[in-house]
Amino acid sequence: MSRFCQSHAGVGDAPLVGYTSTQTHSCVARAFDILGLGADALRKIPVNDRFQIDVDALETAIATDRAEGRTPFAIIGTAGAVNVGAIDDLEAIADLAAQEGLWFHVDGAFGATGVLSDRLRPRLSGLKRADSLAFDFHKWLHVNYDAGFVLIRSEDAHRRTFSDRPDYLKGADRGMAAGNPWPVEYGPELSRGFRALKIWAQLNEHGTDKLGQLITRNCDQAAYLAEQVATQSNMEVLAPVAMNICCFRYVHPKLDSSALNRLNEEIVIQLQLQGIAAPSTTIIHDNTAIRVNITNHRTRFEDLDLLVKEIGRIGATLATDADQL
Repeated sequence: MSRFCQSHAGVGDAPLVGYTSTQTHSCVARAFDILGLGADALRKIPVNDRFQIDVDALETAIATDRAEGRTPFAIIGTAGAVNVGAIDDLEAIADLAAQEGLWFHVDGAFGATGVLSDRLRPRLSGLKRADSLAFDFHKWLHVNYDAGFVLIRSEDAHRRTFSDRPDYLKGADRGMAAGNPWPVEYGPELSRGFRALKIWAQLNEHGTDKLGQLITRNCDQAAYLAEQVATQSNMEVLAPVAMNICCFRYVHPKLDSSALNRLNEEIVIQLQLQGIAAPSTTIIHDNTAIRVNITNHRTRFEDLDLLVKEIGRIGATLATDADQL
């Protein structure tokens, strides 16, 4: 049993394969496992210098799989990669999916809500061509966790996938069994909570214009943070700022790559323990990065000034005792 649970090969003989970028959230591979396809059926395509999926490499991978007898069925584009906030060229992916006859899904985790921002909307135009779209209201729209959302273009395909009305769930024109179609026909859950209420309340209270302005401000703040980092002789930006995520690191001329990685990991821990800020870490080109993901409507520009100052202070202190890291 343990060997089966650890396998990523999937079950059955159907050689279905899908495609996404190396920057896509790990939940996509997990979904392939849950579906029984196995994570090995998910082709992770390399990215360009903007951390967008390499569309030429994607096209080549599809052709190779077809030539080797496998059946491509889906491409998963990313709108707001979790590592760096990159947005794939969704229009180009949509064109390729249409050309190859593949399902086009977009993982919009937090980035899809950028359509409410004048700054981001033009880069998200390809969303309208997706066959399905997933994102979370509990990220950039500030709704209490959890509030995930999926939208499927074809209602017919959606209901044919999930609708199952046994005798004890028979619908009616009147009474308590009225109100068809039922929510059970749109997903795997037979019973579920009323998540939609808190989403409705948030949109009704604040409106999409205000929420869009907050998204734009977060993007402005991430760009501002990158500008401040670039002015520091002991820090460097590690990835382009595409949306609201800034990835950078503290550097020191006397420390090698391994020591710098340990140093930056400890800087983040100290920022957290000292109650200064709560960034996370990620890996960019084998370098440990301080990852600042700005989705909080309370974030101020002066908070970012303080962050840069404190990273400089903590980094200088730790660098003197680098051998102890």
